[in-house]
Amino acid sequence: MVLEDVMPEKLRRAQDEYGDLASEIRFVSTVEDAVEDADIAIDFVPDELESKLEIFSLLDRMAPPRTILCTPTNALSITDLASCTYRAERCVGLRGASLLDGEVELMRSKFLSGGVEAAVVGVWQRLGLGMTVVEDVEPMLVKNLPRS
Repeated sequence: MVLEDVMPEKLRRAQDEYGDLASEIRFVSTVEDAVEDADIAIDFVPDELESKLEIFSLLDRMAPPRTILCTPTNALSITDLASCTYRAERCVGLRGASLLDGEVELMRSKFLSGGVEAAVVGVWQRLGLGMTVVEDVEPMLVKNLPRS
């Protein structure tokens, strides 16, 4: 059986749309296979707290410790999401109309390591895309953070 035979329609459409990145993208059938050797993992689950927490929990458990977790969100605090992982210093939020079209904002959590920020910005630059760095929105779930 060929992967294309069982690939969901939305995934097939994404493969067609971003075909020029095909050499950079690997299609797999499980989360574990997707992150087994990933340097950066970007989720595309709905922008709601329960979905993001579930995928962050899976990625945090299955990805190597070096893996950076990126999540597109316009509504949630990356500081809140990062605080639910064992790698809070390796989590970033991404905000923009489309991650592969136009300017994207990298939202820094209160925990973010400088090397992680540079790595994510570097990936976007290699793709020929723009990225600006902004501070996260005020977290709602994380309490007792040191004030900047």
